[in-house]
Formats: sequence, C-alpha cells, structure tokens
Amino acid sequence: MAFRFRVIPFVATVGLVVLGVLLGNWQTRRAEEKLSIAARLVERGAIAPVVLGSGGGLPVDIEYRRVRVTGEWVAAWPLFLDNRPLNGRAGFILAMPFKIAGANQNVLVLRGWLPRDAREYGKLPEFATPAGPTTIEGVATLSAGHVMQLGTPGALKPGALVQNLTVDEVASASGLALLPFFVQQSGAGQGDGLVRDWPAPATGVDKHRGYAFQWYALALMAALFFVITGFRSGRKQGG
Repeated sequence: MAFRFRVIPFVATVGLVVLGVLLGNWQTRRAEEKLSIAARLVERGAIAPVVLGSGGGLPVDIEYRRVRVTGEWVAAWPLFLDNRPLNGRAGFILAMPFKIAGANQNVLVLRGWLPRDAREYGKLPEFATPAGPTTIEGVATLSAGHVMQLGTPGALKPGALVQNLTVDEVASASGLALLPFFVQQSGAGQGDGLVRDWPAPATGVDKHRGYAFQWYALALMAALFFVITGFRSGRKQGG
C-alpha cells in the first residue's frame, strides 16, 4: 500500500504534535509542582513554628514553614486583593502589615477572605482589626497568588483594591520595613469577619492531569490523521 507524502500537511502535523506534547508536559509539571508543595506543607507542618522577632534569625528556606508572631496590626494600611473567589462566591483577600514586637520590622499578613457585596460591586467589605498586642500564627508564603491583571494598576495606597501584590511594592509605598514573605494567617473564630479557608496546594492536580491527557491525545490524533490520510491518498492515487 503506497503512502502519499505531502509537505504542507506534514508541517502542520509536526506543529500540532509538538504543541500537544509541550502543553501536555507543562500541565504534567504543574501537577507535579502542586503535589510537591503539598508534600512540603505536610513535612514542614510537623516542625515547630518559627517565632518571628525572637532574635534567632530566619531559616534559609522559610517558605511553607509555620510561623508565630506577636505584635500589633498596622491598621492604617489595609489592602484588598480582588478576584479571589471562594466556594463559588466573589470576594477579596485582606492583606495588612503586622508590626513585630521588639523589632523594627513588619510582616505582611494575608488575614483572610471577605465576600463582595453583590448589590454594590465597588463597596469594600467590613472587617474588624484587634487593637493592641496580639499573637497570630500562619504559614509563610512567598506569593499572595497571581491573577490576570486587568488594566494598569494605580498608585498603591491604604485601602487600595489591587489585582496582585508584592512585598516590595507595599514596602516602597508604605515606607515600612517588611520581611521578604507573606504570612497566610491561620485560625478561625476570631470575631473579625474573615474566612481562613485557604485552598490546599494540591487542589487542581486532577484538572492538570486531565488537560495533559487532552493535549497528548491531540498530538496522537494529529499524527494518526496524517498517516491514515497519507495512505488513503496513496491508495486513490495508485488506483
């Protein structure tokens, strides 16, 4: 049975196969990264919390370590991370600096989630901030999460509604000395109106694997289609 080779379909097929394999590999890596993060969280969750401001210094790799810190909220600098849905509801994540007791340093805390008012889209939610010395616990993280940036962000100021946020941006705008990581606050029932139901890092692993399978399947189907149509064309041409 003759096979009819055609250049243009061959080039198109190679492009689809390469694209499918590359995107499948990328989704596979994303799944593996999330599983790795989840494993590190479990491992580091069993280690005693790092006490910030204790004078003992910080671990070289503090990401995903539990931390404990005593101090006071810098209540004049609330920031709201937009487009952070939770259980299908639109809302925000509240970020706020926390002044570490006995140190000239602050740490930027992701305090929790607040719902968006469905009747007034631009209205910011109410929340409570404890006054005076308090102790909080949480997990150190190098990122507050990233969403698609809609438009050009304005100047960062207290009460700003932002898509994304970095520690350096807050330090520059506020003049506060900030540690180079966030603390994702844990604990519930603190009467501040915030929800601390942080998604597990492994969430979405099955989704990534499903996408990877689809991209690999696309690559395989493109290759099979090229081979089958080549033989069919060759048979017709030979007949």
